Amino acid sequence: MLDICVQRISTVADIPSDADFNQWLEAALQGSQRLSIITLRIVDEAESAQLNQQYRSKSCATNVLSFTADHDFPEGLPAGELAELKKLLGDLVICASVVRDEAALQAKPLAHHWAHMVIHGCLHLLGYDHLIPQQATEMESLEIEILAGLGIANPYIN
Repeated sequence: MLDICVQRISTVADIPSDADFNQWLEAALQGSQRLSIITLRIVDEAESAQLNQQYRSKSCATNVLSFTADHDFPEGLPAGELAELKKLLGDLVICASVVRDEAALQAKPLAHHWAHMVIHGCLHLLGYDHLIPQQATEMESLEIEILAGLGIANPYIN
């Protein structure tokens, strides 16, 4: 159901294992019937800030960026190639130092904050957002539910 490619570009220590990432993404995708391909890129602040500026016009590093796969495929692709492309869910880019610093600031276990950021990003890939209060409530409720299933406390309670 999930094919994940993890790219560790960051020099920060304590980055979770592929097994951890897989577990968290599987939890976020639970109920999804599609086979999904996700690239998870763990970066340092410079790359996160550059991407955040380029795609969101924000001049700082951020915890997670989500890039959904473009499903506007050219006509005439062989059926097998088209089927593979349709499995692409998207890319997640997570800044390891931002996640580490946020976990410390919020006094949360580092692994729990990593899980939250991976799940949060994956939900964006699935079409969830938090731009308006109703969307935020729906997305946060789902995050809380998924994290609880992993034995992780509500991340929105300080």
